[in-house]
Amino acid sequence: MDRRKFFTKAGAVGAGAVAASTGLAMPAIAQSLPKVSWRLASSFPPGLDTIYGGGETLAKYVSEASDGNFTIDVFAAGELVPPFEVVDPVSEGTIEMAHTVGYYFSGKDVAWAAMAAIPFSLNARGMSAWYYYGGGLDITNEFLSSYNIVGFPCGNTAAQMGGWFRKEINTVADLQGLKMRVGFAGTILTKLGVIPQTLPGGEIYNALEKGTIDAAEWVGPYDDEKLGFQKVAPYYYYPGWWEGGPTVHALINKGKFEELPPAYQSLLKTACQATSADMLAKYDYVNPTAIKKLVAAGAQLRPFSPEIMEASFKAANETYAELEASSPNFKKIWDSIKAFRKDHYLWNQIAELNYDAFMQSQQRAGTL
Repeated sequence: MDRRKFFTKAGAVGAGAVAASTGLAMPAIAQSLPKVSWRLASSFPPGLDTIYGGGETLAKYVSEASDGNFTIDVFAAGELVPPFEVVDPVSEGTIEMAHTVGYYFSGKDVAWAAMAAIPFSLNARGMSAWYYYGGGLDITNEFLSSYNIVGFPCGNTAAQMGGWFRKEINTVADLQGLKMRVGFAGTILTKLGVIPQTLPGGEIYNALEKGTIDAAEWVGPYDDEKLGFQKVAPYYYYPGWWEGGPTVHALINKGKFEELPPAYQSLLKTACQATSADMLAKYDYVNPTAIKKLVAAGAQLRPFSPEIMEASFKAANETYAELEASSPNFKKIWDSIKAFRKDHYLWNQIAELNYDAFMQSQQRAGTL
C-alpha cells in the first residue's frame, strides 16, 4: 500500500468524522470568520512613516489574524477627511475608524488632550500602565461614549524633543516675545511670555528660515531629521516636557464596533495594543541613529534649564486648575492620571532610573 495515499485518505476521513460528530458542516467553520471591510482615516501624512505606519501595522495585524476576512483600508491625512476633522465622521459612522492623537481635538473639550499627552503627564510606559491597569481605558471610553466612539491606545512616540530654536534660551526672560510653533503646550507657554503659532509641518522650515517664527517643536530626531531644521534653527532643546508619552489612538464608531463578532472585537483590541508596542520599539530603534546624524549636520543639543523647567511646571499646574474648573471631563481624567503619576515616579526613580543612569555613564565613558 502507498503510505502517503493511506495517510491522506485517513486525514480526510478524520476531518469528516470531526465535522459530523460536532454537528458542524465544513463551510460553517469558514463562516465563523465573516467578511468585514472598514475604512480608517489617518491624521498623519505618509512622510511621518512611523506614526502613519501605525495605521498600516494595525491593518496588517487584523488581516493576518483573520485570514484576510477582516480588512481595514488606511487613508492618509486629507484623503478622506482633513487630518484634524476625523472625529466627526467616525462619530457619525460615515467612516468606521480613525488613527489620530486626542490633543488635536482639545477645542471640543480639553479632556481630549488629557487622554493623549499634556505637559508633565506620564511617560510612555506610565501611560500604558495607566490605560491597561490604572482604569484609563474605562475612564476615557466613558468620555468618548458621548461622541459615539470607542477608543484604544494605538501607538506612542515616547518623550519628544523640545524643539528647534534660532537662538539659545537659558532663562525664562529669554522666552518673552518668542514666536514659537507649538501645539497644546502653547496654553502653558503663553504664561511664560511665548507667543504660540499654528503652522502645518510643511511650512515650518520656511517660517524659521525667514524669521517669521523663532522656534518650533515637531516630534523627535527621526521625524525632525527629514525636515532639515538644523540648517535654520541650530539649537535643539530637550526634553519636550509637553509630550512625555504621547498616546496615539484608534477611534472607532461605537455602533460599528458593537456589530463586530466578539472574536473581532477582541482581535481589534489586541492589535491596537500590539501596534502601540511596535511603534514605540521602532522609535527606540531609529532615534539613536537620527540624533547622531543631526549633530553631525550641525544641530547643537541643549537641555532646558532647571529655571525654565520649574517655571513651566508651575505654569502647567496653574493652567490645569483653571481647566478643571471649566471641564468636568478633563478633571476626571486628569485626577486619575495625577493619582497614578505619584506612585509611578516613586517606583520609576528607584530601579529603572538608577540602572539607566549607570549605563548612560558607561556610554559616555565609551565602555559599552
